[in-house]
Amino acid sequence: MIIIEVTNARDVVRKQIGRLGERLIGKVADAESQVEKALIQEIENAFNEFGIEARILSVKGPNLKGTDSLQIPLQIREERDVILNN
Repeated sequence: MIIIEVTNARDVVRKQIGRLGERLIGKVADAESQVEKALIQEIENAFNEFGIEARILSVKGPNLKGTDSLQIPLQIREERDVILNN
């Protein structure tokens, strides 16, 4: 299992759409979920290239506590199954 924590979602959104866009997206959508959605798409594309089938979940709730602990109250934001198109 691989866990990826995006730690600079607001910075990524700011770079992509600017400060005004960041303010607007903050009101309309969660910057973290937008970055995760884009990241999931890139991972799906890479997995398809390598022939990897997987289940990718974007969840709200887990919190890393230091380097040795993870709290997991899960709320799934997005789910995608990567299935090979033979």
